[in-house]
Order: sequence, then structure tokens, then C-alpha cells
Amino acid sequence: MENIVKSKAYLKTLQKKIVNKEAIVGVVGLGYVGLPLAVEKAKVGFTVIGFDRNEKRVAQVNNGNNYIKDVKDEDLKRIIDEKKMTATTDFAQLASVDVVVICVPTPLTITRDPDVSYIINVTNEIAKYWKQGQLVTLESTTYPGTTEEIILPRLAASGWEVGMDFFLAFSPERVDPGNLRFTTQNTSKVVGGITTNCLHVATSFYEQTISNVVPVASTAIAEMTKVFENTYRAVNIALVNEMMLLCDRMGIDVWDVVDAAATKPFGIQTFYPGPGVGGHCIPIDPFYLTWKAREYDFHTRFIELAGEINIQASYHVVSKVSQVLSKEKKALNGAKVLLIGVAYKKDIDDYRESPAIKVMDLLLKEKVDVTYYDPFIPKLLVHAPYTWEMDSVSLDKAVLTQADCVLITTEHSGIDYNFIAMHARLIVDARNACKSVDAAYKEKISKI
Repeated sequence: MENIVKSKAYLKTLQKKIVNKEAIVGVVGLGYVGLPLAVEKAKVGFTVIGFDRNEKRVAQVNNGNNYIKDVKDEDLKRIIDEKKMTATTDFAQLASVDVVVICVPTPLTITRDPDVSYIINVTNEIAKYWKQGQLVTLESTTYPGTTEEIILPRLAASGWEVGMDFFLAFSPERVDPGNLRFTTQNTSKVVGGITTNCLHVATSFYEQTISNVVPVASTAIAEMTKVFENTYRAVNIALVNEMMLLCDRMGIDVWDVVDAAATKPFGIQTFYPGPGVGGHCIPIDPFYLTWKAREYDFHTRFIELAGEINIQASYHVVSKVSQVLSKEKKALNGAKVLLIGVAYKKDIDDYRESPAIKVMDLLLKEKVDVTYYDPFIPKLLVHAPYTWEMDSVSLDKAVLTQADCVLITTEHSGIDYNFIAMHARLIVDARNACKSVDAAYKEKISKI
């Protein structure tokens, strides 16, 4: 009876604070996921504390200087001026919050195994400073079982009981950088709790800022939902990339094939080929699932094959550049290649896991003189396994005419592709960006 009373007391107190916007929200990790979430919470009236180890990022937030395109500059400045949000590197302030949302990176190791060290480190910090009655929710994409197997034991070591003394949930982020239609606020939010009480309070929390919250029966279901969504995309991109490889061999324009197939009003969803896959989810999440599946003596052959094909697409692009240069009696070694666009998708400044970076590295290994132009990314600061850095060049006639080949790896909408086609010697178009250029320049262009 004592536990039942205690459970209801903490649950009711926290839910009341959440509904009345009196709960203090702590967001750990102020990147592409964490900052938009923190801003949305502050906009509806919550007091928000953002936690990050990056002192420069913390200073930017506290000065109202926005660095995430999906956040409006005026929104961040207003909530900072109104003192609805602050940022800190001091994790001791976790003791003052009612809700902790974890939005830290979950990368892969060099051997493509999950790196959950950020989650472990944050959980250890929470366990140092937290208080009874808190809700902890994980948003970082990870393999099914992470919340229950990694976070729960570390928090329960205090002797407090989940669902009674504290509440634990998983709600995967669904941020799509640069998407003007679907934002943090109007994208459906899946939520799973360790217990029924955990689910109730987490659902209540997300309902304050999300239009449609979708409760599910467990944290593992919520975790699997996220990796399934991104695995679905990875597999379908691999399918169209394999079609691209075959069509290239057969002398068929794969872009015409995809556009024609897209006219069917049922039974098909359109995916487009490219130089690989990129971003913070699609190249990574499927490998979290394949790693976890091995624990159950299960081998996800379909998913692993998709990964192989998507990586092969990057090598195919380099091979295509070599082919077009060879036709002009120019070797790949020593050639000057200008890449247009290095972001992983158009019209954003995010180059995490961008296939363009893989292509650049492959070209550099072939002793190619590589340069790039990207209006959103003035400087590339790559991480392991890459060891080089590079600055964007200007896009002018001289730069284009000096290049032996122009390789389009990201189709930013603000670029004048007719200007590129006019002055470039050769073009390898990995994104069909030149589909509308003047017919007089078409003979310069080779598609992947």
C-alpha cells in the first residue's frame, strides 16, 4: 500500500507540474535534435536548462545566437531574453530539473559496432545529481533494449524503484533537417515507458508540444520503431541504387525509369539513387539493429546487403569519374575534380556521414586534386577515419574551367546548374541536378 501511495504522489505531482508548465525541463545535448526540442518546450512556457559539454555551443545559446537551421533565430533570442531557457556545462544543475531529455549522439565505432558511451556517460551524470520524482526520457536512436538494459540499471542502483520513485521512457527523435513541412511540433511522436506510470507521465510531457503522441507498450517497441523506420529507407535506397548500377551497365537512364514508375498511384514509394546514403540516421541505425540481432543468433542478411550496396554506390561514382576522364584520355591520378555539394541532402548545412565525404576520400586516395563548393558548408572538418580538412572554393568561371571534371554530389536548389554546364569541361551528375540545363550542354553530362 505504501508503494501505491508513493507512486500516485510522485506521478500526480509531476503530471500537475507538466500540465501547468511548472516543470523544469533539462535537455542534454544541444545539437540537431536537442536544441529544436528545447526551444519548443520553452516556447509553450516551460523553463528549460540545456546541458552540453561544448562550451562554445553553450555560450552561443546563452547569447541567443542560433546555429541550427530548423530553429528560428527570433524564437531562440526571445526565449533567452525572457529567461525561459539557459544553457550550461554544469551537470550538477540536473538536481534542479523535473524532466531530463537525453539527446546525445549514438555513432558507430570504426568496426561499425554501436557506440553508446555518450548515453552511459549522461546516465552516470544523472545518477549523481537527480532527485526522486523525475522523468528521464531518451531520444537518441539506438538498438532495442538500450533503455532497459543500460539506463535503468544505472538509475535503479540508487535503490529507487522505476514507476514509483522515478519514471523512465524512450521516445525516438524524428527530426528531418531542412524539412519545411514536418517539424518537431507536427511530427507524430512515439513514446514507450518502462512501466505504465512511466508511459503516462512521458505521454503527458510530450503532449504539451507535439500534435500527435503515439503511446506504445514498451521502450523496446519504441526503440525498434525508430530503427525500423530508418532501415526501411536504407533498404529502399539500396534497391534503387542497385537499379542504378544495373541501368548504367545496360545504358538505360535510371532517372527516367524512377520518374515513370512514380506515376503509378499505388504500390510504390519513390526513392532516388545517389552516391550513397548520409545523415545521422540512415547510414547508422540499421547497423545498430544488425549488431543487436546477433545476440539472438539472428543474422539480418537483407539489411547488411543493403548497407553493402549503398557503400558500393560511392565507389561507383568514383569509377564513373574515372571512365569519363578516360574517354578524354585523362587519368584519374592527378586529375582536378570539383565536387558540387557535400551536405548529405540538399539545402542544409549538415554533412554527417555524407556520401560526398566518402567519395572525396576515395578520390584523394587515388591522388586526385579535389576541391569542393557548397554554399552551406564553408569548411569541412571531418572526423576519423578521415584525416583531411578542406575549405569551400568559390563557384566562378575560372574554377569551373580549371576542373577536369565537375562531380555533382548534392543538388542544392540555389545553384545555377546551367552556369556550371556552360563552363565545365565534363560533368558527372550523381543527383540528376542537370536535368533542366540547356540541350546544348547535355553532351558534357554523364549520369551515374
